[in-house]
Amino acid sequence: MDQPRRASGLDRAAVFYGPKRAGVLVSKGDGFEFAYDSAYLADHEALPISLSIPLRADKYESKALFPFFDGLLPEGWLLEVICATAKIDPADKFRLLLHTGEDPVGAVSVRPFEEADDG
Repeated sequence: MDQPRRASGLDRAAVFYGPKRAGVLVSKGDGFEFAYDSAYLADHEALPISLSIPLRADKYESKALFPFFDGLLPEGWLLEVICATAKIDPADKFRLLLHTGEDPVGAVSVRPFEEADDG
């Protein structure tokens, strides 16, 4: 997988719940933001991506990667193998999430923003 583009210390990822784009996760120099898309919030069938991140129009902010997204990351020997083969620093959790988040165990997936679409 190609390395995601970095622009002024800011990275974005599209977060999907099933086939629907639910929102955007942003990595900034001083932390992270997540915001639900307004179209997703308007959908009467929309579900929160996590109980810890309920549906709301206001963005969520955190100094560290949100625990929900951190929980999507591999651990142990699998983390070591992925970091070695993809040449990703294990401390770069956002980049790890972009590299591993497209094929999740559950309903939520994370994709590089420029590759994301609503379908």
